[in-house]
Amino acid sequence: MTLHASYDPENIFAKILRGQMPCVKVYEDAVALAFMDVFPQSEGHTLVVPKAGMARNFLDMPGDWLGSYMLCVQKIARAVEAGLKPDGLRIMQFNGAAAGQTVFHLHFHVIPVWEGRELGRHGAGAMAKPDELEPVAAKIRAAF
Repeated sequence: MTLHASYDPENIFAKILRGQMPCVKVYEDAVALAFMDVFPQSEGHTLVVPKAGMARNFLDMPGDWLGSYMLCVQKIARAVEAGLKPDGLRIMQFNGAAAGQTVFHLHFHVIPVWEGRELGRHGAGAMAKPDELEPVAAKIRAAF
């Protein structure tokens, strides 16, 4: 996919936002939905998806939504840190297929990092089951 194209309302994150696909929810408000990545690079890998704007990537996000959305990303990152106590956090976002974007709905990755633990590759690895993700999500939810 190119960097600029029409938004596809049938992408997996749009379906999750409409309740047509399940997710292990961490947080939701009027601005964003945060849920566990089913292909986690690390324990606690969380995605933060905006609920408005129908933006494929960061460049498409309407400016009047950007500030409140970024505050949600920060709120989730703080909860991941408080709930899981990692040594560090990666907060990442990809724009376009050439940059590594695999779902074309704007989203940020909040990835806990521990010294001595290898991270999985983005978009690779085994799919996690909801019953594996739920206990980790509960620790993050408890940190709000």
